[in-house]
Amino acid sequence: ARGRPGSVGAVDEWAGVTSYEQLFVNNKRWVAERLAADPEHFHRLATAQHPRFLFIGCSDSRVNANEITGTRTGEMFIHRNIANMVVHTDMNLMSVLQYAVQVLEVEHVIVCGHYGCGGITAALEHSYHGLIDKWLRNIKDVYRLHRAELDDIEDFAARRDRLVELNVREQVYRVWATSFVQRAWHGERRLHVHGWVYDLADGVLKDLEVDPELELGGLAIYDYDDLHDL
Repeated sequence: ARGRPGSVGAVDEWAGVTSYEQLFVNNKRWVAERLAADPEHFHRLATAQHPRFLFIGCSDSRVNANEITGTRTGEMFIHRNIANMVVHTDMNLMSVLQYAVQVLEVEHVIVCGHYGCGGITAALEHSYHGLIDKWLRNIKDVYRLHRAELDDIEDFAARRDRLVELNVREQVYRVWATSFVQRAWHGERRLHVHGWVYDLADGVLKDLEVDPELELGGLAIYDYDDLHDL
């Protein structure tokens, strides 16, 4: 593929290879390190995966799910999108959630946002961004639900980071409301749904301790009465 100055194909004069080629150099080094520590590492991974966690996070390059949680390859099933959204018409996310819950039988579903999120920032601005505005509308809807609280926060950064937290809570509610999750609970599966926020400034994860059952007051409209027939 062609490269241009400032692109992934730009020359890294220190390494002597392009930044793109460096990815393959890094891969060979990584493979060698893994095999040195565990000769059966890749054979074991190729056989099957048994993750205990589904991580729904932001696409931000600074938020690496395995790195910030200290988990190894194969321990976490991961879905990422702009601003860690759970949109019920997003067949990608819904397929990942169903597969994780019903096939992989994960024990924990984690929605993780991060302070300083660019998607949240863009949703708060009044600028036209093109196609992504369709996606950002989902975040604006979360703002509408909490408008009174957010409008009272004068500092933009503080308002943005509070919306980060409120957005995570709303996405946890959306996970909780899916038939996949409720069916698992109906079958008395050990499945927990969590809401986290990651702080880019210090690397610390914060558990928002979201409890949809308590906070939504057991809202019956989301209940399914015939899950035993599925």
